[in-house]
Amino acid sequence: MGSRDNAAPVLIKRKKVVAGGGHHGGAWKVAYADFVTAMMAFFLLMWLLNATTEKQRKGIADFFSPTIPINRISGGGEGAFGGESVFSEDQIAQTGTGASAQHPTEERQARGETGADASEEAETARFQELVKTIEKALMGVGGESMVSNQLARHIVTRVTDEGLIVEFFDLENAPLFVAETAEPTALTHDLAAMVTRVFSLVQNEVAVNGHSRSYPEMLRENPVWDLSTARAQQMRQLLKAAGFPDGRIQRVTGYADRKPATEVSLSIRNNRLEIILLRSRL
Repeated sequence: MGSRDNAAPVLIKRKKVVAGGGHHGGAWKVAYADFVTAMMAFFLLMWLLNATTEKQRKGIADFFSPTIPINRISGGGEGAFGGESVFSEDQIAQTGTGASAQHPTEERQARGETGADASEEAETARFQELVKTIEKALMGVGGESMVSNQLARHIVTRVTDEGLIVEFFDLENAPLFVAETAEPTALTHDLAAMVTRVFSLVQNEVAVNGHSRSYPEMLRENPVWDLSTARAQQMRQLLKAAGFPDGRIQRVTGYADRKPATEVSLSIRNNRLEIILLRSRL
């Protein structure tokens, strides 16, 4: 018994054997490979966009597009409504695509309608002719006398969406109004008479806009608003006195120095009046 008690203990050592072996923890390599592939595709795309022309890019896009056409109309098939609604004829401009079908339905027959209002096109054409008549009269006035030649130096015309704008502006030593006031000079009286004579050729309504140059900010009271409005009102009164029907004047507006004609806001070129022949009545 004593000898058994003195014997060394038996140690049992167990090993866990993993079958199959191989590499461990390699998932990041797959993700990294996907990332590199995506970056390569991205830089290839950037290179293609920079190195090709618009026509070449169109060819590349067509190469990757389906080559079998399903329907030339992007709305869908030729069912009950052909990808449209029962209100298509009223809401969608018809461009003649219905004629491409062998047996077009009543709703999809090409009618030649393009969505443009024929009356609006006719009115636009008439207004263009009207503008030519007015501009010809204004330019013709410039050759009648020396006074008219002096008037022509103050006139600029342009056509906008609102109508024909006839602009009168100050020149050095030839202002439209007495300095810093709304008192018209003889030049402005002549301009009002000329406008009345020329605009009598048509029946359109007109608008009168007044503009002023900027003044130094150190002024205690900035006169631009009162000045531009008063000068526009003065022009309205001069037109009325010259025989222009007051009922044709739709509005009179003062814009102060908010819409300068030149980059130098203090320039006297910004002292101007605009008489607009409106498109509203042809």
